[in-house]
Amino acid sequence: MDSALWLIVVVVLLLVVAGFAAVLLVRVFKARRLLADAGIPLQSKALFWAAVVYTVSPVDLIPDPVYLDDIGVLLVALKALHSAAAKAGADRKGLPG
Repeated sequence: MDSALWLIVVVVLLLVVAGFAAVLLVRVFKARRLLADAGIPLQSKALFWAAVVYTVSPVDLIPDPVYLDDIGVLLVALKALHSAAAKAGADRKGLPG
């Protein structure tokens, strides 16, 4: 393979990963909006905002051209928000958390 083909493959892969990261970020914002009034504890909300700040900041724990650490942080934030919402919903219904 010549270098031009490799460059095209790398650019396409980077665009796919960037698109995945963008979709994930949009989902995090939608989740935050939906959970705003759900009785979510401050710790879960802070984790969400920390994930957003980390994702848009130029500083990375793992310097790489692929946003693996950013995607991981966003997935942890989504999981924490989902767990907190489920617990808040169970608490409101009087069910065991």
